[in-house]
Amino acid sequence: MNDTFPPRIESMVFDFDGTLAELRLNFGEMKSRIAELAREYVRTAPPDTRIPVLEWIETLAEDLASRDRGSAEVLRRRCLALIEEMELEAARGGCLFDFTRGVLDTLRMKRIRVAVITRNCEKAVRMVFPDLEEHCSALLTREHVPRVKPDPDHLLRALRRIGGAAGTALMIGDHPLDIQTGHRAGVLTAGVSSGNTTREELMRSGARWTAPDCRELMAVLEGLGLI
Repeated sequence: MNDTFPPRIESMVFDFDGTLAELRLNFGEMKSRIAELAREYVRTAPPDTRIPVLEWIETLAEDLASRDRGSAEVLRRRCLALIEEMELEAARGGCLFDFTRGVLDTLRMKRIRVAVITRNCEKAVRMVFPDLEEHCSALLTREHVPRVKPDPDHLLRALRRIGGAAGTALMIGDHPLDIQTGHRAGVLTAGVSSGNTTREELMRSGARWTAPDCRELMAVLEGLGLI
């Protein structure tokens, strides 16, 4: 990793679930339900896969489209509806971390541009964070972009929305996928272990800084004179 001291951070892009909020989505159950649904359209059970669920749906739909394009579209819509149903259910039992609004407000007072990007649906995010616009400048959910993270386009669109430059931006998330997104976009990365990923896993994924949560991460960055 490059050990040169980075510039002062002028923009931050946060993941949502596990980073700013606690939403207990069971991705194992989600994949099981999608596999069950897909069996209505394919003769053999969809292969077990470790790729993320949205990409898996596209793989299933594209494979089916080679034989039946109409059924592939129906399968895609039904799978996405199932995911949204589960996301909204999780959001009803979810909450922001107690530090979230304070962290975001402090950054805005420091004139640091702030955005949130997530693979989640907008309805679920706003159910948990209805006053989001009062605390950050942009939200880009999966409905807002053609390609979700870890595709760097998701992050780069958020930076363009808030007028941020990649060279002075930081991507913050609780999953290696968030770190991968930042690397692909050419921005600094930080991992927080407030979700389901350990500090060690985040470090192995290449996060430049790690902390137990966003509040402690801000203390680290402030101590380094980066914010």
